[in-house]
Parts: sequence; structure tokens; C-alpha cells
Amino acid sequence: MSVTPGVRPRTRRDPKKSPWRYVAIAVILFLALSLADVALTNPNFGWSVVGQYLFSAVILNGLLLTLELTALVMIIGSVLGVLLAIMRTSSNAFVARSAWAYVWFFRGTPLLIQVIFWFNIAALFPEIELAVPFGPTLVGFDANALITPWTAAVLALSLNEGAYMAEIVRGGLLGVDRGQYEAAQALGMRPNKVFQIIMPQAVRTIIPPTANQLVTTFKNTALVSVIGLADLLHSAQVVYALNYQTIPLLIVAAFWYLLLTSLLSYVQALLERKYSKGYAPRSRPQARTESVVAKSAVAKEV
Repeated sequence: MSVTPGVRPRTRRDPKKSPWRYVAIAVILFLALSLADVALTNPNFGWSVVGQYLFSAVILNGLLLTLELTALVMIIGSVLGVLLAIMRTSSNAFVARSAWAYVWFFRGTPLLIQVIFWFNIAALFPEIELAVPFGPTLVGFDANALITPWTAAVLALSLNEGAYMAEIVRGGLLGVDRGQYEAAQALGMRPNKVFQIIMPQAVRTIIPPTANQLVTTFKNTALVSVIGLADLLHSAQVVYALNYQTIPLLIVAAFWYLLLTSLLSYVQALLERKYSKGYAPRSRPQARTESVVAKSAVAKEV
């Protein structure tokens, strides 16, 4: 590398020495202190009420139900998502388009509408029956007795989750090199054997977004409060309907959502770090060392 005599080479300005850096820090600190002042001096926040109900039995029971619902929905949605992803990557056009139509419908309609629809399914089908097409009924159930708030919540969230998980799994499968498929097929392997080879390779790209989807599902469970299921948010609503302490009870619910979401996000970060080994960009110290070496080489040439 050569340098033109008499011309001083340009050097990149260190952002840490920029005066705007201190202006940004000052503005952020000012806003943070202002928010803290408002939160601590405004008695309408009702921090004493927050402390009173933070660990109350009704709130903790709602939190437990929310966690149970999240776990069940993720299990059902993941299994459904894998099946739909396999269908979407099928060479059978009818099967692939059927899976696409499922994903299109459940991703294209608001989840709140789906929750309310399943809760009111009895208005459409008073009797839920399993019957032979144009033939006799094999078994039937009363829709009002079968579709409880819990059942409606599981159905709505699981079917919606399956659509999103299908896209996550499909993206992981498409991320595997096409040569892996061709090599397995060239060896005469059956489709199930090919899947057993491809799926472990796709897990690296499937798990991190799945963890992110888990966080989203945990927050989406709050929607079931509209159908009267005693989740975390509905439990808080029941309490403030009695004592009229709306803001403090909403703070209690938000605290638990934020705490659990932060824990799940931490687990997500650990999974991303684990499964990105060998694919992560160079660390900053390594890049800095290489930069110093390059500058030394330039100095020697000059």
C-alpha cells in the first residue's frame, strides 16, 4: 500500500471523542430522571397497593395459569408447525398449497378475533359432530359444554401458533444446503430418512426464532382475558373491578409480564449464542487487533 508524498492520510474520527456523545447521554439521563421523579412523586401510581397485590394468591394463580397455557400452546403449536412445514416443502402441489392456505388464513386474521370466534363457536355449531360425509353421525358433543374458556384459548392460540411455527421450521429447512437433499436422494433414502438427516442441521436456525416466538406467545396469552379465562391479566382486572385501583393492578400485571419476558429473553440470548458458534462475526477485540496489525504494516511501507 502506497501513500502520496505530502498528503496526510485520512483518519477515521473516534465516535467516543465526539461532543454529541455527551449531549445524547445528558438528554437520556434527563428523561430518565424526569420519569423517575413522576413515578415516585405521583401518589396515583399507588405503590403501596402494588406491593400489597404483587404476591397475592389471586395474582399468582393467574400467573400460573398463564405459564401453563403458554407451555401447552407452544407444544401443540410446534408439533403442528413441523407438520405444516413438511407439507409446505412437499413436492405434491395440492398438499403444499393446502398448508400455504392454512398459514395464510391464521397469520392474516387478528388473534383476538380467533379467540372470540372459538369461544362463540356454539353459535355456529350448537352440536359438534364427527360424521361420515353425507352419512351417519359417529359421535356428537354439545358445543357449549365442550368449548369452555380454557378450550377456546388453547384452540385459538395453538392454531395460530402452528402457522407461525410452520414458517420458522420451513425457513430452517430451506436454510440447509440443497446438496444435502440431493445426496440423500442419490443414496436412495426414503423421505423419512432424508428428514432425519436434514432436521438436525436445520435446528441451528430454528431454535433461536422459536425462543423469540415463545416470548411472543407468553404475551399473547393476555388476549384470553376477553373470554373470562382467569389468566394473569384477567385476575388483575377482577381485583381492580372490586377496589377500583386500576393503575396499581395494571402495574402488578405488567411487572410479572416484564419479569418473565426478561427471563425468556435471557434464555433466548443463550440459545442464540450456543447455536451461532462457528457462524458469528469476529469479535471486536479480534477486529481491533487486526486493525492495529494493518496500520503497522502501512507504517512500515511508508
